[in-house]
Amino acid sequence: MKIDHVAGRNAVKLMLYAFSTCIWCRKTKQLLTDLGVEYDYVFVDLLTGADKDEAVKIITKWNPDFSFPTLVLNDKKCIVGFKEPEIREALK
Repeated sequence: MKIDHVAGRNAVKLMLYAFSTCIWCRKTKQLLTDLGVEYDYVFVDLLTGADKDEAVKIITKWNPDFSFPTLVLNDKKCIVGFKEPEIREALK
């Protein structure tokens, strides 16, 4: 699966699962960029075949409702949706 990387300060390990057409996903990406943190992301709707199957499996582990954005922090916590205060708090 092709995962894109955005350089920044290494606050926590962040993985963002997003849809390329989702406004809330774009807002989450922009917030992470504005905060200057390092993160990885993948646009799930642009994946195909085995890569898409793998992403679906990972996302439903963290977020059984399979909604977006899904932000996984340190492989321990998940924030679903654009929840700016919660994201800011988690990245302190």
